[in-house]
Amino acid sequence: MQPDFLIERLQNKDEKAFAKLYDLYSENILGVIMTIVKDQNIAEEVMQDVFVKVWNKAQTYNKSKGRFFTWLLNIARNSAIDRVRSKAFKNTSKNHDIETFAFFLQDDTDLDKASESIGIKKFVKKLKPMCIKLIQLLYFQGFSQKETSESLDIPLGTVKSRNRACLNTLRTSLED
Repeated sequence: MQPDFLIERLQNKDEKAFAKLYDLYSENILGVIMTIVKDQNIAEEVMQDVFVKVWNKAQTYNKSKGRFFTWLLNIARNSAIDRVRSKAFKNTSKNHDIETFAFFLQDDTDLDKASESIGIKKFVKKLKPMCIKLIQLLYFQGFSQKETSESLDIPLGTVKSRNRACLNTLRTSLED
């Protein structure tokens, strides 16, 4: 159940409601960010930025357009991807250690870790293999749709339509 009363209080700039929502969601949001930026300190910085954005943009949330967690997750994902693509991040990442390259060698355990961090592992595993791969690249590894298209060697339009279909399937299974 969505804490609608907390969200309404947040939209009215209630600091206690904000603190409660932070307590409810921060661990999951940090997990999602961590799967994209792969650095604990940077992930914590991004998470703080995300919650500052939530405080400042709470009025833009509309429950008729989706769940609060989904709105929050999109802010977190976009912020993490922005950080990874930033010039400052790239400059600090020029000298990599072996941990940075580990995900290139891993199999689908990335999906397991990432999906477990937000509690949807059992739902994602029920999807078709192509959907699992798309979700892994787009949402858990932070690939753009174009990068996913190149990685899977399929047209960009196919990535977009399959992504939409996969998310609809996932949404339906989550609602059931």
